[in-house]
Amino acid sequence: MNAFKTALLLAGLTALLVLVGNLIGGTQGAIIAFAVSLGLNFVSYWWSDKIVLAMHGAREVGPDDEPRLHAIVERLCERAGLPKPRIYVMEDPSPNAFATGRGPQHAAVCATTGILELLDDRELEGVLGHELGHVKNRDILIGTIAASLAGAISMLASILRWNLMWGGSRRDSRDNGNPLAALGAILAVILAPLVAMLVQLAVTRSREYGADETGAHLCHDPEALASALAKISKRTELVPLATATEGTAHMFIENPFGRVSALFSTHPPTEERIRRLLAMRDTARV
Repeated sequence: MNAFKTALLLAGLTALLVLVGNLIGGTQGAIIAFAVSLGLNFVSYWWSDKIVLAMHGAREVGPDDEPRLHAIVERLCERAGLPKPRIYVMEDPSPNAFATGRGPQHAAVCATTGILELLDDRELEGVLGHELGHVKNRDILIGTIAASLAGAISMLASILRWNLMWGGSRRDSRDNGNPLAALGAILAVILAPLVAMLVQLAVTRSREYGADETGAHLCHDPEALASALAKISKRTELVPLATATEGTAHMFIENPFGRVSALFSTHPPTEERIRRLLAMRDTARV
C-alpha cells in the first residue's frame, strides 16, 4: 500500500472519530472528538516507544550484553543508511521482535530471549532486517496512530451506546423523535468499532508485506526471513507471548497470540508472506 492510500485510511479513521463525536454531542462533540484525535497523535508521536517498551518489560542492552544482536543490527544499518537504533531484549520464551519509535533518529528494536535462542544468525538477520524495514519505511508511528484512533472510536461508540440506552442523546432538539437519526446512531454503535478495526488492520497488514520486502533486500536473502517466519509461527502457536495485548499485537513480526481468524488478524497469513519472500529470491540477491 502506498503512502497516499495509508494517509487516506488514517483520514478515514479521523473522520469516523469525528462522526461518532457528532452523534454524541453535535458540533461540540465533533470538535471535542477531533481534539481527542490530535491529542492521541501528539502522545503517540512523542511517547509511544517508551510506553510500549515499558508495557512489555523490555530492558536496553549494550554491545557487551548482546554482542550478536548488536553486530547484526550494525551491519544492517550500514547497508540501509540508517542510524543505529537502541536495542532492547524482553525476557520471554516466545519468539518475537518489534521496532518502535517516531522515526529513524529515535528508533528502538526489541527481541525476545525466545527468538534469540530459536533462530540462527542468518534467520535472525532476516528478522532484524524486517524490523529495520519498518524503521526505514516509517511504519511504526503510522501503526501506533492507527491503533490509537481505532481505540478512541471504540471508546466513543461505547459512550454513544450508553447514551442511547439511557435516552441521553439530547444534542439537538430537532433530532428528537427522528427515526433516521436514531437509526444512524444505532448503526454507528454497531459498525463504527468494526470499521475502525478493519481499517487499522488494513494499514498494519499492508505494511508487514512492505517490511518483509525491505528486510529481504537489506539482507540480500529472502529465504532467511521466510525460514525465520516458519519457525516463529510454529513456536508461537505453542508459546504465546506472555505480555501480549490487543493494542500492541500489530507491532510484532508475528501475531503474539498465535493463529487467529484471518479476517481479524493483525498480520497477513504467514504462508502468504513466505510465498512472497520465496518469489523474491532472484531479485533480492545482489
